Amino acid sequence: MHITGTPQRPAEAAAAADAGRPLPGRGRAVLRRCLAALGVLAAVALLFVAYLQVSRTSPENSDEANDLLMAWDMLHGNVLLHGWWLSDVSFWTTELPQYALLERLFGLHAATAHIAAAMTYTLVVVVAVLLARGKVPSAGQAASAGQAVGRERLARTLLTGGILLAPQLGVGVFVVLLSLGHIGTAVPLMLTWLVIDRMRARWHVPVLVGLLLAWALLADQLVLLTGVIPLAAVCAMRAAQAAHADRPWRYEACLAAAALAAAGAAWGIAGLLRASGGFMLHAVPYHVAPPGSWTGHAWVTGQGLLAMLGAKPQGPAAALAFAVLHMAGVALLAWAVATVARRFLSWPDRVSQVLLAAIVLNVAAYVPGTLANASPRNAREFAMVLPFGAVLAGRTLAPRVTGAWERRRQRGRAGWTGPALLAVLAGYAASLGYAAAQPSAAPANAQLAQFLAAHHLTYGVSGYWQASIVTVGSDGAVTVRAVQPTLQPDPWESESSWYDSGTHRATFLVTEDKPGFLSYWMPDPAALAAYGRPARTYHVGPYTILVWDKNLLAATG
Repeated sequence: MHITGTPQRPAEAAAAADAGRPLPGRGRAVLRRCLAALGVLAAVALLFVAYLQVSRTSPENSDEANDLLMAWDMLHGNVLLHGWWLSDVSFWTTELPQYALLERLFGLHAATAHIAAAMTYTLVVVVAVLLARGKVPSAGQAASAGQAVGRERLARTLLTGGILLAPQLGVGVFVVLLSLGHIGTAVPLMLTWLVIDRMRARWHVPVLVGLLLAWALLADQLVLLTGVIPLAAVCAMRAAQAAHADRPWRYEACLAAAALAAAGAAWGIAGLLRASGGFMLHAVPYHVAPPGSWTGHAWVTGQGLLAMLGAKPQGPAAALAFAVLHMAGVALLAWAVATVARRFLSWPDRVSQVLLAAIVLNVAAYVPGTLANASPRNAREFAMVLPFGAVLAGRTLAPRVTGAWERRRQRGRAGWTGPALLAVLAGYAASLGYAAAQPSAAPANAQLAQFLAAHHLTYGVSGYWQASIVTVGSDGAVTVRAVQPTLQPDPWESESSWYDSGTHRATFLVTEDKPGFLSYWMPDPAALAAYGRPARTYHVGPYTILVWDKNLLAATG
């Protein structure tokens, strides 16, 4: 007999035989984990793409442009932002490094702000879900108990992720996506709560918590209300209760002390930065309004909260239907808040207590303030309520949802809670798709930027909202610097060298007569008269461009 080919070796034959056999139990478990991880990564990537499209429906303005300019300066060596006047919040340790990283990859363009917004909100959703899911079950847990925990963690994921899933067009997108407000600060704070929640009670945990809080507080002073005070108060209360009941209390006391130490460390570092010639920061412009106006403020606050939760009635029929659907999220958040508040002193979950305290303090401080009298857009001042509330709902309500489902299953009855929540979640996903399908908006003042570039007007001055967005939106072809109505440099998110008449020559001034806080700007007539008669005047839409044959910065400085 003639045999062709190479004879199989015994090892190869065994391998070939094994290839047709099913994987052992451990191998199947590893494969499932790998597939699950790939699925999660794909879902996160899809969310990022969707949030990028949703962010593009809101036009960038000078707030985002100035943050991009600060980050660009940091990227090119001015890490301490020498010569910069910032706003009342620095974001120096959080979003500004993020912006610098993205500018390193994508350049200094207005569109980079949308990438940053999508990245930030995706991180908010991911970290919120991780915090809502709670501790990983122990390896020795019984199979039935493990399945129950798995169902509860899935319910926590769906509740928290669902509430956060679909930002509402308009005010909602501005507050929780594009605006560099306080939504990004929720990420380091939730990471701090995650450390407390997941790590065992050891001496190094309070140290790590203090470092994380100091990092966040150095970037955003609102952390004092939403992180430091809630954690210190809750842990001090729990330590006192434990000491009274003759239980271990030192760990709680150490967490409270770490929160207070973080505040001292952040303020000390900020002082060192100023002494080293770093950026200057404005005081927080918080003013309490007359008590008679607080009812109106509460109404405006409610409008902002509805917009954050996607439930503000607005727009065409589809948008209105999605807003009504999002009332489910409002109801879930209210249910969770009421549940924990009713038993706050005895509630066993430390993280939920801290989250509720942060929500209450943030809103309670906002309502009496003058900012609450302006617009629902100022809801960005309490934007952390959204992820904190979503996590609170997931941690608080999931046991009730899964418990009700299990009781009905044991009785042989078909439960309606699970299918109802899944139907609402599907509606939320449709809402996200609807928002992502809307057309993109051009940067604010794009018409002005195009006109100035076409007429070779390359350096000038205008109001805050007309200035830096033209500089960034034109990719540097035109530079407009912000001045006050008195035509003096505007020390709000600006750099002193911009107004140096020895380095720059500003030859034009732009006014805008379109009504609105983000549009209308006119200089003081007496200050404008000091410039003398302009050589040329152009009228373009709501803009008037006055051009001189001299350097306006010589008078502006």
